[in-house]
Amino acid sequence: MSNQDTEQNILNAATAIFQSKGMDGARMQEIADKAKINKAMLHYYYRSKQKLFEAVFKTAISIMAPKLREIIEKEEPLFDKIRHFTNGYISLINKHSYIPTFIVHELNRNPHILQDVFIKQFGDSFDKMKVQINEMVEKGQIRSIEPEHLIMNVVAMSIFPFVAKPIFKSVLQKDDKEYQELLDERKTHVADFVINSLKIK
Repeated sequence: MSNQDTEQNILNAATAIFQSKGMDGARMQEIADKAKINKAMLHYYYRSKQKLFEAVFKTAISIMAPKLREIIEKEEPLFDKIRHFTNGYISLINKHSYIPTFIVHELNRNPHILQDVFIKQFGDSFDKMKVQINEMVEKGQIRSIEPEHLIMNVVAMSIFPFVAKPIFKSVLQKDDKEYQELLDERKTHVADFVINSLKIK
């Protein structure tokens, strides 16, 4: 394989391992075995598990960000934008389930990596949404709310069930299949909850 093919093969193998075992549970030897290369070659491309994890994370964000940015920047009614965002956001995180855990881990260890990645990918994308929210508040079309709180509410309600999955599964007494059904339902439930909280009765 070419260097590019080998590197992509490593990223594909690492993504699968990180998704199933997380950062702490993954082992470089296991990733090398899945990529069908020796451990020395794996270390040639990525000196440590942390460097490999960062590469996998940045790759996933580069896939997710354009789709989410398109939703955020699209000219459409706010409620439609909220529905499209929650559906798209939860669907994408479901495909890259290691991302929430990585974010929490890195926020405590090395937050500037996250800042650099998100600033590069999203820039001022949320500014248009802030303007749209403020205009609707001023016109009396929705309840008064700071745009920052609305955005954080939508993101937090979408991501936390992934971060706290082991806790929720235990407390709610759900197996993997049942919990996945709950996650799928949240694509519309979160949007309905937020939109109903904004409507003026």
